[in-house]
Amino acid sequence: MKSMHLWRNARLATLAGTEPWGWVERGALLVDGQQLHWVGAEADLPAGLSVAEEHDLGGALVTPGLVDCHTHLVYGGQRAREFELRLQGASYEDIARAGGGIRATVAATRAASDAQLFASAEARARTLMAEGVTTLEIKSGYGLSAEHEARCLRVARRLGRVLPLTVKTTCLSAHALPPEFEDRADDYVAAVCDWLPALQAEGLVDAVDAFCESIGFTPAQTRRVFEAAQRLGLPVKLHAEQLSDCGGAALAAGFGALSCDHLEHLSSDGVRAMAAAGTVAVLLPGAYYFLRETKLPPVQALRDAGVPIALASDHNPGSSPGLSLLLMLNMGCTLFRLTPEEALRGVAVNGARALGLADRGTLQTGQRADFAVWDLEHPNELSYWFGHNPCRRVIAGGQETNP
Repeated sequence: MKSMHLWRNARLATLAGTEPWGWVERGALLVDGQQLHWVGAEADLPAGLSVAEEHDLGGALVTPGLVDCHTHLVYGGQRAREFELRLQGASYEDIARAGGGIRATVAATRAASDAQLFASAEARARTLMAEGVTTLEIKSGYGLSAEHEARCLRVARRLGRVLPLTVKTTCLSAHALPPEFEDRADDYVAAVCDWLPALQAEGLVDAVDAFCESIGFTPAQTRRVFEAAQRLGLPVKLHAEQLSDCGGAALAAGFGALSCDHLEHLSSDGVRAMAAAGTVAVLLPGAYYFLRETKLPPVQALRDAGVPIALASDHNPGSSPGLSLLLMLNMGCTLFRLTPEEALRGVAVNGARALGLADRGTLQTGQRADFAVWDLEHPNELSYWFGHNPCRRVIAGGQETNP
């Protein structure tokens, strides 16, 4: 039998099986290479094992590695001045229409060098990783030209090669209208559709996203982007129903979308469409909080329909500049009334599902050996405490990321 690593004397929140939390009071994990070979009660460990190294966790809590399934991690500059303006009464839409918002970040991103973009994104990624994140998604959408969108996606891909972290890339070129396409939204959408084959051919795109909104793109324009993605065999996601009900969620569900994200203004028709398509609802409490929104996403309707609910940081410079996925757990509970178990599942199994990943998010045999070790007694503490980091160790693909 192969030599394996044994992690024992742990409280396991496996998020698998029928028990709440998938709880194992005194558990163990056997890791073989990058996979979990066995997970269960320590008393039930198989006999005759060849263990290369044993780790006594001293009763610490172990959860699956966390998944941040919605980030905009690669960009230049910051927008603290807009934060001030909003506090003085300007709306997000006012700022966007005046040339601020996403366009301001586009200018800063285009002006930044590849090295600058990588250095800033790496620092942000490491901050998330320190809180147990082992998988994250990074969207483009701050380049808004063929050249600069490709640059941002290359930076994201490089992060996944350099760091002990799985990075999934999403092309969000249909994020905003760049200045050179002023009043020519249809022409810009045509350009975005033209860029996709080359981006895919270079291996830069795992999924395609769009911002379907009154200050973004219409459902008809979004459909064109999704049809281009569909022709290339790329899955789609959508920024949907954040500021108004545009019917974007139902549109995306019609394309079998992996996820629809934000969803504060989601209608009952949108909920039904997502349920039928198996589309994940990604809730983003950081943006809700930072923009001081008051319209809650329809959490109970999503529950009742059986729509999987994920949580994510939505890290971006304009509406959610936080870098703590643990804080999003607390916000998901306090603002959206998720249960602590729903919140943890939202950044594990459902976060993975929102990225089309079935090999992580739970602790069970055959899954990828991504897990986090916490100085906590129970997983409900992950959404209770905020303002400090209880993460002791992080293992990604069987390897400790901070030995």
